[in-house]
Amino acid sequence: MIVGGLFYTKQHEWARVEGDIATIGITDYAQMMLGEIIFVELPAVGTEVRSDSEIAVVESTKAASDIFSPVTGKVTAVNSALESEPELINKDCYNAGWICKIEIADDTSLEALLNAEQYKQYVKGFDQK
Repeated sequence: MIVGGLFYTKQHEWARVEGDIATIGITDYAQMMLGEIIFVELPAVGTEVRSDSEIAVVESTKAASDIFSPVTGKVTAVNSALESEPELINKDCYNAGWICKIEIADDTSLEALLNAEQYKQYVKGFDQK
C-alpha cells in the first residue's frame, strides 16, 4: 500500500508534512521486506539531522536496517510506543507506526523526494527484477 499525499525516499521512508513538521516512518514495502519488527532504536528529541542521515534503526527477525531522514531539521518528537510495541510498524506503518517528527529547517530537502506515484513506479521496478 502506498498512501497519496506523502513524500517518499528511495530508501523506503515516508514523510507526512504538515506546516513545518514532517512525521517520518518506513513504508509498507519496507516493513514487508523486513518481516516481523522486534526492536526500534529511536532518535533523541532535539537531535539535529540532515536529509539522508541516519535517524533510527529498525531490527526484525530477518535483519537490522538503518532509517534515514528524508528532511533536514530537528527531531521534535518520537513515537515512544514503539519501545514496547515495535510491531506497530508492521500493523500500521503509516499511522500508529510512525517513528519521529522533525521540524523542517530546509524545505528544499523536500524537492529530492518522490511523490506517491513516483514511489509506486520505483517500487514496481523491484517486482520486475
